[in-house]
Amino acid sequence: MEKIDFRGKIWTIVDDKGKLIEDIDTDQIYHNAHLHITDINEMGRYAFGNLEGWEDFPKKAKPGDIIFVGRNFGAGSSRQHAVDCFKALGISVIVGESFGAIYKRNAINSGMPILEVPGLSRLVESGKFETGDEVEIDFLEGKIKNLTKNFEIQAKKPSKVQIDIYLAGNIFEYGRTIAKN
Repeated sequence: MEKIDFRGKIWTIVDDKGKLIEDIDTDQIYHNAHLHITDINEMGRYAFGNLEGWEDFPKKAKPGDIIFVGRNFGAGSSRQHAVDCFKALGISVIVGESFGAIYKRNAINSGMPILEVPGLSRLVESGKFETGDEVEIDFLEGKIKNLTKNFEIQAKKPSKVQIDIYLAGNIFEYGRTIAKN
């Protein structure tokens, strides 16, 4: 299988005490006031629009950036916009301590690379990963290397199906590859 690597600047989604924010729900990621927007390209400007202290994130984020998030990211509803807004911004990977079950499935089905790192909050709190650090991610192996601080961690490796869906582009394209076989 081909190698899948990402490299970019990270954003640690932290509170005013420097701790990864836990239990960020889909309404904080993408407010329901904007659900009428159906063009994915327009969704990015509303990412984190309802998360106190992060409302200006879409103006600062650049394509290829990577976000580090706390436990239970994407809790709540099955709001697909909460995944698509990051795709619209060009966020390349979401690394989280854990994800809400529906959010995780939506992200995987959309071909959005996500990785789970148990203990990520402790690593961020100890300064091992900070906003602005440059990281390199080997998605197939789940290896995350902080190039700024020369530090490497192991995430949970993505499943074969998650990788296959990502390579196909999304769950629908993946289904077409299965149908051909």
